[in-house]
This record gives sequence, C-alpha cells and structure tokens, in this order.
Amino acid sequence: MTYYEGMLFFLCLTVVLIPALVLGSLEKPLGRYSLVVSLIIALMVFGTDILQLIYLAGFVLWSWLLVRRYLQIREKMGRHAGLYRFSLLAALVPLILCKVSPLFHMNLFGFTGISYLTFRTVQIIIEAYDGVITQMNAEEFFSFLLFFPTLSSGPIDRSRRFLPDRARVLSKEEYQSLAARGIWKLLLGAVYKFVLSAAVFHVLGYLQDAQAWYQILAYGYVYGVYLFFDFAGYSLMAVGSSYFLGIETPDNFRLPFLSADIRDFWDRWHISLSHWFRDYIFTRLVMHGTRKKWFKNAGKDARLWRACCGFMVNMGIMGLWHGLSPAYIVYGLYHGILLSVFEIYTKKCGFYKKNKDSRWYRVLSWAVTMQLVMFGFLIFSGRLIPA
Repeated sequence: MTYYEGMLFFLCLTVVLIPALVLGSLEKPLGRYSLVVSLIIALMVFGTDILQLIYLAGFVLWSWLLVRRYLQIREKMGRHAGLYRFSLLAALVPLILCKVSPLFHMNLFGFTGISYLTFRTVQIIIEAYDGVITQMNAEEFFSFLLFFPTLSSGPIDRSRRFLPDRARVLSKEEYQSLAARGIWKLLLGAVYKFVLSAAVFHVLGYLQDAQAWYQILAYGYVYGVYLFFDFAGYSLMAVGSSYFLGIETPDNFRLPFLSADIRDFWDRWHISLSHWFRDYIFTRLVMHGTRKKWFKNAGKDARLWRACCGFMVNMGIMGLWHGLSPAYIVYGLYHGILLSVFEIYTKKCGFYKKNKDSRWYRVLSWAVTMQLVMFGFLIFSGRLIPA
C-alpha cells in the first residue's frame, strides 16, 4: 500500500475518516485518534517492506531521543552554539545517509517520507534553540512527526502551528465546515492527480524520445504542467484529509502559473518547502552574514550581495535536497541565479522602479517568468542534463 495511491489506500482512508467525522461532529477531541490511525496506516504502508519499517522506527526513535535530549540541554545550558550545531547535524545524519548511500550501491534509511520527517525534527531543534519551543512530550512529538496525511510528501507543517490545532476541540458547526472544505479538497485533488495529471502524462509520453529542439522545449512545458497537477493533486488530498482530523494543514500551491515574477513564483509553488528554506536557511544565513559583515567592502551594496549569496546557497541546498543528480543540482543553482538577478534588477534598475506598477509591464513580467520557470522544469526533468 502506498500513500494516496491505489484502491486499498483510499478504502483505508475512508474507514479512518468516517469515525473522525463522527467524533468531530460530537465535539470530541481528535488528537489521540489521529495518532492511533497514523500508526496503523504507517504499519500497513511500511509493513510490506520490513527494512523500510525498521528504518522508519529507527529514525523516529533517534529523532525523539535527540529532540528530548536537546530540549533538556537547552533548558540547562541556554543557547550553546556548539551543542546546537551538533544536534542539527545529528538530526540530518539519516537523511544524508539516505542521499549519499546510493552512490556506494547501498540504500541506508531509504524509506518513504524521510525528507519531510527530517524537516519536522530540524524545525523543532532550531526553534528550541531560539527559545520558541521549550517543551514537547512524546505524544505530541509522535503525533506531529507521524501525522499520516502529510507523512510521505508534505505539505511541511510547523509544530507550533500543528500542536494547537491538535489540542483544540471545535464546535459541531466549525468542525463540519472544516470537514466540508476537506471533502472539496479531496475531490479536487483526486481530479488533479488521477484525471488531469494522467492526461498530461499521456502527452508527455509522446515527447519522451523526441529529439528536435522544439520538441525538447515542449517537453519542459508539458513536464511542468504534469508536475503541478500530480503534486498539487497529492497536496490537496493530504490537506483535505488533515481537515477531517481537525488539522488545518497549510496549502502547498497557489496558482503558480499566474506568478508575476520569479520571487512570486516561489511564494506560490511548493509553498511549504520554499517558505521552510526561506525561514530556516536563507534568512538565518543573511543575518549571519550581516553580523559577520560579509561584503563590507561593497559599501551600500553589501546587503544586496549578502542576499544574492543567500539565494545561491539556499537554492543550491534545495537542489541537493531533491537528490544528488546533476539535473537537480543545476536546477537549484539555476533558480538561485534567477532570484539573485531579480534581486539586483529590482534594487538597482530604474526601469523596474518606474514601470513595475504598469499593466503592460506586469503582463510582460509574467510572460518572461513563465518561460524561465518552464525552462527550469526542463532542467529538473533530466532531459538536458542526464544523471
């Protein structure tokens, strides 16, 4: 069984969401119920591959011991930078092994969802270091980490947002309104993933082996549309399922093909991932660069160059997160360059400042942005840069 694939999963999903609907309508808490069904579904999904199940169990246990210990250390010793960095690295070790081990013909910690579970663990440690999170019990941690609607591919939630949702008890009217929205997202997601994505994938098959330059370019456009319907469809179903359990998981896509510029695109595409990287990598890197006075010889432009450096590192890491394939790495760096160039353009170009609010400029900016985005999808697809 696979998350959001096949009749068996959707039969199980129906079986676990109906009792949730009853409990929610009776104004009963859903926190422990969602934990129990998350554990059951994880056993059903991973139980057919004992090695994946062992890796998942080992990862969860390692993450909990690490988080619990770091929270204890943080309380006693305060913001100890060395221990914080060690804890972060320790939290990343399973994911690093998962990404690197295939280079040596191994598959260490290769279980579905390891990237997204790692994001959750790292977020807790970072915010514990900041003093935002001061305590978390085992039930809260396992509920957050293993929440089944978003376990395999997100959206990436934050514990500070998730846990209050888990603890609240909605009125009958509030819950039924939330569940109705959940039904709509489930149905729309199913249409995206199983109808529109499948139709576009069929077209993609015709272009798979095409060699003419215009056919290769067309492949990038079709591939981008396919990615959107496939992943946005999954995300909608994940969000819709979470609504039944009283959790308002944030949406992952917001009309990305209407983006006015490349920065707007990353505020609309895979929002939970791009915002996670923005908050925990880009912003912190730029702040660190400011404290260390990077590019101080650039004078007034120092802040601009620090931002560009942040974009390159941020998007480069995002590319590596997708995998160690050259196509993924180049894709990340490509978007780092686009964001850096756009940052310089908006800060230094008088033409932009003069025309940015004009209708003709917004249309032109949208058109150019879409060409750049679709070329990025062509890179991501591996057609230009084989693995």
